[in-house]
Amino acid sequence: MITTPITPSLVRGAAELETTARGLRPHRLPGWVRTRFPDPQLLKVESEPSGVRLALTTTAEVLAVVTHPSRVVYRGADRPRGSVDLVVDGKLLESDELTGGDYVEVDMSTGAATPFEGPSHTSVFRLPAGEKVVEVWLPHNESVELVEMRSDAPVTPYSSGKPVWLHHGSSISHGSNAATPSSIWPVVAAQLGGFELHNLGLGGSALVDPFTAQVMRDTPADLISVKLGINVVNMDSMRLRAFVPAVHGFLDTIREGHPETPLMLISPIFCGIHEDTPGPGAFDPASFGTDQVKFIATGSPEGVAAGQLTLRVIREALESLVERRADDPNLHFLDGLSLYGAEDAEEHPLPDALHPDTATHRMIGERFAEYAFAPEGPFGVR
Repeated sequence: MITTPITPSLVRGAAELETTARGLRPHRLPGWVRTRFPDPQLLKVESEPSGVRLALTTTAEVLAVVTHPSRVVYRGADRPRGSVDLVVDGKLLESDELTGGDYVEVDMSTGAATPFEGPSHTSVFRLPAGEKVVEVWLPHNESVELVEMRSDAPVTPYSSGKPVWLHHGSSISHGSNAATPSSIWPVVAAQLGGFELHNLGLGGSALVDPFTAQVMRDTPADLISVKLGINVVNMDSMRLRAFVPAVHGFLDTIREGHPETPLMLISPIFCGIHEDTPGPGAFDPASFGTDQVKFIATGSPEGVAAGQLTLRVIREALESLVERRADDPNLHFLDGLSLYGAEDAEEHPLPDALHPDTATHRMIGERFAEYAFAPEGPFGVR
């Protein structure tokens, strides 16, 4: 077997690779952001490599990738492990569920956190014969260090040359509750549209942060989308007066680096607990110890009069904002209810009252691709 060093040329979708004692850890936000704002929650989600993959060409028929996972688990709430997906010539051939790795166990009733250490994980894939394009999609819901790659024939870095779609959003864009990294809705949409995804879906951290806009400004992209709303509501982090100018500033910053790039602002999908009730959101104590921990909204609808935000208020505000920026012909608005609305919630309920399951991720991705990437759609002209 040939051991090939994992270098930046083999990795797609990451901002940078941090050298660790074991190997390389992909990051989706650059070091200057992590230094300026080392928020533990942000550091956790940006290091989860949603949308990041190894991309190579090879004639090898055996490929082994060694990773060392790190994750957070909640006592009494069993969540599926992350997976490594093998995609060959655009087709998913295998999903390998992670084992081992390090984790921190959190007691939701007390907040106590206990660390545990475990071994690295090796994904061994059998590949079809002949020359092929191989993508190894890293887990969207666990941080990993890339330790080693072995194969029975040489490998060469691969670049698709496809247009790059840069997307920012919340935990749903990050992939929460999807089973595997290639089944999250932005990956589904990108594959259907024929684009290369650069995913800045940051669970719990789509908060109109200026540094995220600066990263997007400086990231090469042919298409850009921004999905905002749910995190601002479930953190109760802004009032309407602050939210609208912040979004204007966010878009202005992106436009500094991408003055004419097609740019789409997407409002939240349907989420019953926050449609008319402000945050903050919280875990539902009644669901602790059950098969499915759920979320609740703890605010009061009366707070809307004082400027508190709900999803309904945010959708109206974002649509009006885009209308007021009519001088930007390349700015588009997409109502998130067209991706997942109240009727969909009846047929495809959110298992934890906040995040869609794998089948619903696919539905959202298909609907987005059908609208955005159609020849007459906002992203249809290349």
